Amino acid sequence: MNNDAFLLDGKSYQSRLLIGTGKYKDFNETQAAIEMSGAEIVTVALRRVNIGQNAGEPNLLDFISPDKYTILPNTAFCYTAEEAVRTCKLARELLDGHSLVKLEVLGDQKTLYPNIMHTLKAAEELVKDGFKVMVYTNDDPIVAQELEQMGCIAIMPLGSLIGSGLGILNPHNIRIILEAANVPVLVDAGVGTASDAALAMEMGCQGVLMNSAIAHAQNPVLMASAMKKAIEAGREAFLAGRMPKKAYASASSPMEGLIK
Repeated sequence: MNNDAFLLDGKSYQSRLLIGTGKYKDFNETQAAIEMSGAEIVTVALRRVNIGQNAGEPNLLDFISPDKYTILPNTAFCYTAEEAVRTCKLARELLDGHSLVKLEVLGDQKTLYPNIMHTLKAAEELVKDGFKVMVYTNDDPIVAQELEQMGCIAIMPLGSLIGSGLGILNPHNIRIILEAANVPVLVDAGVGTASDAALAMEMGCQGVLMNSAIAHAQNPVLMASAMKKAIEAGREAFLAGRMPKKAYASASSPMEGLIK
């Protein structure tokens, strides 16, 4: 398992858990949960978390150092392609030319479902501008192929609605996306507990991104520990290859050579 690294944008990571930084009670809890999770990639919503754009306010980077973690700026709370592109450019400026971003363009405030037309438009523009785009999308296999073909480096279909905790509601579509993809596929949104994360990994996803499942737990630090283990267990189960499902019982011991 030590050789089972997660490769993204030419860099190798041991952890396949990507973790968000919003919704915690304070930066100290954020720091404690991230450290417990073992995550190496930390995503930041520039419209919600300060990484230097608001001078004089507490800065997340004082608690989550870019020297230790890969900071993944995201475009949460953007509802148009133009907003998303502008936010990514701000992130690049704040992070000294950093080009790795997570793109999400939302359709409405009630469902936070992705607006695919604006997502495609923003992705195309960002890729042309040299960004390395990980993209939040719906679980449509055709949309996933379009995003990959235009140059996105990771496809991130939702398991269910952001913050819902409903888990993976359409595993069949995600399996279709996995079969066709030549870039990493990571479940993004909807994870509620450790079993949801393990399922995503058992299906063959290369990773899982989550925030609410940890931050909204009664004990976020303990849940971060549970998620770390779930990701590892699910990945090992995928690599091991599960036994086939059968409609009827199958004896654990062979029938030959029974004592009569």
